[in-house]
Amino acid sequence: MDLLSQSEMKEVFSRWQKNNPEPVSELEYVNPFTLLVAVVLSAQATDKSVNKATKALFAVADTPQKMLALDMDGLVPYIKSIGLYQTKARHVIELSQKLIEQFDSLVPNTREELMTLPGVGRKTANVVLNVIFHQPTIPVDTHLLRVCPKIGLAEGTTPEQVEASLLKRVPQEFLYGAHHWILLHGRYVCTARSPKCQECLISDICKKNENHKNGEQKCEGK
Repeated sequence: MDLLSQSEMKEVFSRWQKNNPEPVSELEYVNPFTLLVAVVLSAQATDKSVNKATKALFAVADTPQKMLALDMDGLVPYIKSIGLYQTKARHVIELSQKLIEQFDSLVPNTREELMTLPGVGRKTANVVLNVIFHQPTIPVDTHLLRVCPKIGLAEGTTPEQVEASLLKRVPQEFLYGAHHWILLHGRYVCTARSPKCQECLISDICKKNENHKNGEQKCEGK
């Protein structure tokens, strides 16, 4: 696998940072608990669909106690438009109960504790740690898993492998915003079907764009 050099890595993230100095999550939330819920609901769903559903939900249930009071019957109507809503509703109710019983209703700030909550895997835990607790974690979703090896940012074929590679290779000063920049790049520029290489800030560095060496702006897509 052809990886970017450390100088190229620094240049890539410098460009992304200059273009978007303070990247933020596109999931809408009002406190740590609602972000946790939003991330759980976002599995195999778009942020846009989750935001549409949670706008009304968080207006009535923005704490574990209020969410638990809704129960499954009260929660499901709010999130029925989201895929796998029955399973996700159960996870949200169960994690709310566990937060009350074991964490004084507070979202924990360690990966190990977060991953004891129903519906919370490593990626979800990393999002919460990064967005809420400002830890330099790198959640690897489908966008990062696809884009990072393609560009040359990291190596690996599993989320864990790509995450480990990124943590070793991303310059320290860019670690906090790294997953936001890569995610947005994969979501809006380096898309799976029709990558917008003409608009790409790093087309001259991208390892997939073999034509950049000849001064062309073509991209090989996937």
